[in-house]
Amino acid sequence: MRIANVAGRATLLDADGGGLDVEKASGGRFPSDPQALFESWDALRDWAAGAGGGDFAVDESQLRAPTPLPRQVFAIGLNYAEHAAEAQLERPESPPVFTKFPTSVTGPRSPVVLPSGNVDWEVELVVAIGRTAVGVAESAAWGHVAGLMVGQDLSERVVQLSGPAPQFSLGKSFPGFAPLGPALVTPDEVADPDDLELGCAVDGEVLQHGRTRDMIFGVAELVARLSAVCPLLPGDIIFTGTPSGVGMARDPQRYLRPGTTLVSHIAGIGELRNDLVDGPGARAGG
Repeated sequence: MRIANVAGRATLLDADGGGLDVEKASGGRFPSDPQALFESWDALRDWAAGAGGGDFAVDESQLRAPTPLPRQVFAIGLNYAEHAAEAQLERPESPPVFTKFPTSVTGPRSPVVLPSGNVDWEVELVVAIGRTAVGVAESAAWGHVAGLMVGQDLSERVVQLSGPAPQFSLGKSFPGFAPLGPALVTPDEVADPDDLELGCAVDGEVLQHGRTRDMIFGVAELVARLSAVCPLLPGDIIFTGTPSGVGMARDPQRYLRPGTTLVSHIAGIGELRNDLVDGPGARAGG
């Protein structure tokens, strides 16, 4: 099953990319609000299996984030060994966890305003929770996953690293710093949800390329570890970490520039395409 947010309405996508309005097609059984769908995720999947094909062509410019207002947004740092190495840090023994504030979430085709000249890219697999998870065993963790998305964990590096202690959540939560989409894809739609090719490029130049099989802590382990500390609620999302190739680790350092387009992809899931727009300080810095 693939669920998209088309102009604020939950939309079931068929194999040809056609759309079926969930609220209308279900006779009001399910809400139009994409975020509210997670409260009845299992019933939605059962209904979608017999819902039939789409009845309208989806305009990609109308796509919004499949999870527009999650209650909790978790993010994992240093989850690929090569990324830890380029950051000159040791391979972690447990997942470094921070948060991105929900107001940073934006859509797969939305422009992103650059607040400074120090904004970095980080393509990531993003997991959405479909069933409340409390103390879930790793062996059962995938059963609590609603679906997968492409995500960008955009980071303003000066804010992130300023002060006596790093401000990860603040530096990664400017408006638009969490593009998501293009649709929420259930794990059964991909051949192996633990081994997905992902990458990103700016104006055709490849900046990152990797596979999720190289994550130090896989999806199931992350769900288990996080749910051992706090409940994971339907509609919550987890940014699972980025492969190597970020701008801050380059010599010289390199950051995103206005007037370019950041394209992020995960094979079998889809593509984000975000135009980068000049902000008040976007031309300053490295």
